[in-house]
Order: sequence, then structure tokens, then C-alpha cells
Amino acid sequence: MKSMSSCFKNNISLSIFGESHQKTMGIIIEGIPAGVTIDFDFINQELTRRRPFNDLSTKRIEKDAYEIVSGYFNNKTTGSPLCILVTNENFDSSVYQTDLIRPSHVDYVIYKKYHGFFDYRGSGHFSGRLTVLFVIAGAIFKQLLITKNIYIAAHISQIQELKDDDFSNLEQVDQLKSLSKQSFPVINPHIKEQMMQRIQDTAKKHDSIGGIVQTMIYNLPVGVGEPLFDSLESQLSKFMFSIPGIKGISFGSGFGFALHTGSEINDSWKIENEKMITKTNHNGGINGGMSNGMPIIFQCVVRPTPSIGLTQETVNLQTHKNTTITIQGKHDPAIISRIAVIIEAMTAIAIYDLLLETKKRS
Repeated sequence: MKSMSSCFKNNISLSIFGESHQKTMGIIIEGIPAGVTIDFDFINQELTRRRPFNDLSTKRIEKDAYEIVSGYFNNKTTGSPLCILVTNENFDSSVYQTDLIRPSHVDYVIYKKYHGFFDYRGSGHFSGRLTVLFVIAGAIFKQLLITKNIYIAAHISQIQELKDDDFSNLEQVDQLKSLSKQSFPVINPHIKEQMMQRIQDTAKKHDSIGGIVQTMIYNLPVGVGEPLFDSLESQLSKFMFSIPGIKGISFGSGFGFALHTGSEINDSWKIENEKMITKTNHNGGINGGMSNGMPIIFQCVVRPTPSIGLTQETVNLQTHKNTTITIQGKHDPAIISRIAVIIEAMTAIAIYDLLLETKKRS
């Protein structure tokens, strides 16, 4: 029989355990140095950004109560593995059916791979509920990056045809800090109401909606990342695709490169205030798989939530007959409204590990 692997191990290590409808889930983090004071107010602020709000989100409201059970003593990390537990309280397992495959969910794949032995309630270990663990861990690594004057922020750049302003006009740290405190982060406040209204209109139709989130890493030093297999792009991509619902990623101008010639889209160098910078940032701050000193900019596309209230076609696993399903339960009409803080968290984890890798190889 096969077993699941939910671990990342390099210069730091993460091990995720638990399921959406179990009483407890948790994360074990190794690689945090001893002597670090954790800002719990900041963790709580980040968890609030992830938490559902008004009718844009799921009706499953969790307190996200967490407890550090090892690796922290007298308000300091001890250098030993940090184990954090989170309690699940507000869930209803009765609405989930074992025999009907939910469209675009992982149900059929895990049924086949694990021979029918899986927790199907709320997608079990594959649920977006587990991203609360990412946010807690990411908040800790964000704190470590801030001590190095490295900042991360994300915003909802597009929902259908509705587009926010681009990060290219936002490079001030104070503006980034402000953006990273928003529950529904956008650069242009005038587009926010339109986006929120679009989500509400979609929810009224018992449907869901996706979009694009753009992320910036500010003040990353030159040379972070390695050629080929350990490039900055490949490592960030690995962490982004660990977030349920992420289906694509691009860096800088991304697929827009296909529309231009080299002379139009090359990033020319210049010296400004005795500092090497590029006049444009089409490459998203990355050359040869390594940071070039400009802000790192990338986009993630977020699919519409597959759990919708409309009747859909499916198959009954027990009878092997075609049938229909109408999904019940508490689901987000647009996970994009809550995913920015999760992307920031996973970015922080990836960047901290890459900084340690760069230091090790220097």
C-alpha cells in the first residue's frame, strides 16, 4: 500500500499532518534558529487575512486556535523542531458522500491511488483548510525576512476582465506594508468594489470564480537562486503549486514575452544613485535563475472553486453508472479573495530556504 508524503526538506524542513474534518492538524518546522522571539500578534493578523469574511467566502468560520507544543520556551525559539497544532471546530461531515466523485476534485485520484482508504470529508488531507498551517509558518518566516529588510506582498490583479493596477508602479516599502495588511488586497481602491460585487453576483448563481494574484518580493539581494534545477523560479513554483487551487505561474511579463521582440522587452541596465538597476523589469527581477537586485514579480492563476451549488455530471463509484451531483457544504465562491496571504506565506518560506542555500554555497 502507498503512503502520502507531505514533507519539504532542504535547509529548512516542514512536515504537515492532519485533515480538514479531524479535530487537530499541525506542522513541524525545523531550521528556525534559536533565540527568535515570535510575534504572535503578527501571526494572528495574518490568520485574520485568511479567515472568511462577509458573503465573499465560505460560511465555515474557524477560530484558527493554535498552540506551539515544542521548540519555544521563555518567549524564544530553542532551535529544536517547532511543533504547532491547530484545532478544527466548525465542520459538518454529514454532507459528504463516499460514492459520488466531485468534478475537478481529487476524489477519484486518491480513491484509485490509495485503494479506497482515504478521508473524503472536506477533501481530507488535500483540503484548503490545511493552508492555515502555511500561513502560521509563513508568518514566522516573514518575521525573519523583515529583519533582513526583505518584504513580500501580493494583490488580486485580475478577476475575469476586471484588472487592478500593476506592481510596476508600487515599489515603496510603506505601500507594500499597507497592501500586506488588507484582507482583500488591491492597489487601486476603485477596482475593489467591482471585484467584490462580481464575486457576490457569482455566489448568488451558486457558481464560483477564479482570477490572478500578483506577488512582489522587495529588496532580495543579487544572486539568490542556483542555475537550472534549483533556480529561483523553480523553487518558487514548487511552493506555489503546493497551494490548492493554483494552476499556473509566470514571472515578470510571463507569457507576454510571446508578443514582443527582444528590442522591445529587454531590460536595459543603468546606474542610479550609485546602484545598478534595470530601466524596466520584464524579467521579474530574475536572470539565469537568480535574483538580479530588482523586485521579484510573479503571477499565479487561481482556478474557480470546484465545489459549486449547481448540479453537475459525475459517476457513482459503487454502481459505475453515470449520474449527477449537487454539492452541499460550506464553500468559497472565490478562494482568490483569501489566497493572497497564503501565497505570501509560501513565498516567505521558499525565499528563506533559498537564502540559506545561497549562504551555504557562497
